[in-house]
Amino acid sequence: MMRFCIVLVRPRDPNNIGAAARAMGNFGLSDLRVVEPYAPVWREAVSAVGVSDILQNARTFDTLDEALADTHFSLASTAIRNRRMDQEVVPLPHLNERLQTVPQGLIALVFGNEKSGLSGEDIARCDAVLNIPTSAKQPSVNLAQAVILCCYELSRRPDFKPLRSAGGEEAPATDAQREIFIAAAEELCQKAALRADLTVSQRKAFLRGALSRHPLTRDQLFFLKKLADKINALLPEIGQPKP
Repeated sequence: MMRFCIVLVRPRDPNNIGAAARAMGNFGLSDLRVVEPYAPVWREAVSAVGVSDILQNARTFDTLDEALADTHFSLASTAIRNRRMDQEVVPLPHLNERLQTVPQGLIALVFGNEKSGLSGEDIARCDAVLNIPTSAKQPSVNLAQAVILCCYELSRRPDFKPLRSAGGEEAPATDAQREIFIAAAEELCQKAALRADLTVSQRKAFLRGALSRHPLTRDQLFFLKKLADKINALLPEIGQPKP
């Protein structure tokens, strides 16, 4: 399975670190690694709205080598300008296409600091160069903006699962939750003498079959279970049913 981490090398502005963390949170990434952060209070960046956990859990490293030690493929995000690149250059719009041919494992996207970007040594340490196409008049992109552009591109992968979706996809009921409902429904069947021609096991099998053909969400099943409980509370107890 392919996983991703964001590596910030010598970032200077805590708010840029916070904004990068927020961009990660927007698109479901959480593994943030920081190499030689400039400011000692960067974990309190006010720009990390709603993702303070990403900042608090971010790992710090003394060198880029250490930050990349457990990764399987790395891309150095940098503006090309007039630099001569000895490595493969991957334009951001082709990132997902290129990732189809890399090892399945942990992929690192590496970003330099706001003032000077990545050094030649940092770039050489990575497996490939990731370039965000820009106007020639303004070739560089703000650190946080670069992170959010790359995270968005990753979110376009076919296997990407968003944290939220329009309308929200409801959680399916688990086997244990179905069994809790079936127990409540069976008690109701006993008290109401519903399908008394069947044994307890047969009625439960009937309910399981119905739920398998028409799956309910967790919330729908919870509602029906509460309804069965309410009706059960109103009905008198009866004798022991046939097993």
